[in-house]
Order: sequence, then structure tokens, then C-alpha cells
Amino acid sequence: MSDGACTMKRLWRWRGNPLRRREDIMEAWIVLAVWAVVLAGGTLVGLLTAHAADEVFARQRAERHSVRAVVLADVPVSATKGGGTHALAGISWTASDGTTQTDKTLVDTGQKAGAEVVAWLDGRGDLATEPPSPTEAAIESGVLGTAAALGLAGTAFGAGALVRWRLDRRRIDQWGREWDLVGPRWGHKT
Repeated sequence: MSDGACTMKRLWRWRGNPLRRREDIMEAWIVLAVWAVVLAGGTLVGLLTAHAADEVFARQRAERHSVRAVVLADVPVSATKGGGTHALAGISWTASDGTTQTDKTLVDTGQKAGAEVVAWLDGRGDLATEPPSPTEAAIESGVLGTAAALGLAGTAFGAGALVRWRLDRRRIDQWGREWDLVGPRWGHKT
């Protein structure tokens, strides 16, 4: 089959056909629009989401800083019900203004009172989680961007399938009405 014939076969919905109905043309444009949204919109949404997430992670790395903290009480190995490796414990640290601060955070189980741990603070001096490394941030940004692109693609395909289903229902109803007109005439010739 020649390249021109393959192209015509792929674009069958637009070629002239005496059996083509208005719904067929509408369906062809809907399929084209869905694919355009999936390809162009999915790419755009994925890139924008990944870029926004990467900026958030970069801001977290810039704003958060680590401090040395001291565990206030022993943390038993069986401190968690699920047998996890971290448990909530009280810690204290010296703030940048020289005052001693206390709060609770997750530390490794089995820590003794007075053990040093690393705690992370945000720009206001409140406890925060450790910011992701550049590699972790890149991976998470990529995953979020991919999820956003797939979400848009799923929504577009779902909306397209719903509209195409509705068009199929209209075609079936139309065929039924036409058969009601033609069918009785055929019954007498057999």
C-alpha cells in the first residue's frame, strides 16, 4: 500500500462518503481534539507541574536549615506499635537568638536521653521535615509532572468517550427510526 493510501485510510473519517452522517464528522473532530489535548495539553501540564514542584523543593532547601538537638528522654526500641524505626520524642535545641527551644519530632528508636540528633527548622524557626535533595526533588517533580499529564489525559479520554458514546446512541436511535420506515416494506417480498 502506498504512503498516500495509508494516509487516506487513516483520515477515512474526513473523506467523501455517501453514508457519512453529521455525527461521523463530529466524532472525527472529537477524536482529533482529544488527541490534541492529550499530546499538547498533557505535555504542557506535565512540564508546568514539574517546574512548579521543583521550585517549591528548591525554596524548601533554601529556607530550611539543620540544627543539633538533644533528645530529652530515652526512646525505647518498642516505642512504636508497628515496629517502625522512628518514634516521636521530645528534643531541645538552641535557637539562633540563643534561647533554648523544645518540641517533639521523629527520632530513631533506641535513642538515650542526651543523644544528639539533627533537627530541621523552617524560616520561622519551627520544626520542619528535611528538604529533599536535588536528586530526590528531580525525581519527585518528574513523578508529579507525569501524574498531572496522565490525569489530564484520562480526563480528556473520558470526556471524549462520553461524547462518542452519546453520538453512538444518537446513531442507533436514527438507525432504528429509519428501519421502522424501511423494514415493513421488505417483509412482503420474501
